[in-house]
Amino acid sequence: MPSLSNPFRKSKKEEKETAKIGAEMVQGKTFLKAMLLRDLADLDAVKNEVRSGNILILRITPLANKNVEDVKRAVNELCEFATSIGGDIARLGEERIVICPPNVKIWREKASVASEPIPTAA
Repeated sequence: MPSLSNPFRKSKKEEKETAKIGAEMVQGKTFLKAMLLRDLADLDAVKNEVRSGNILILRITPLANKNVEDVKRAVNELCEFATSIGGDIARLGEERIVICPPNVKIWREKASVASEPIPTAA
């Protein structure tokens, strides 16, 4: 007969099944992660995350405070990487960039042509 001291406690078998289901749920999921780019050595971790199917928002300010040339090098390398895997990359303001895996594309608004009227609320 089960103990009534703690009716909400899971058995070892239930804990293992829950852990297994949790691991299966994580596989195949896409996560949106925020990371700091402090050094060029961080690029390997960024690439691994994107290869795993995650979307990354990178704050590049820490690296920019150290060396602007390293920022240019890092952005160029990440652009080449995103293109090589069929992913996407875009700038989010002055401090951040977003990198997406192949199954995610970044929507970009097309610039309006000067000859077309701009819609306004009436």
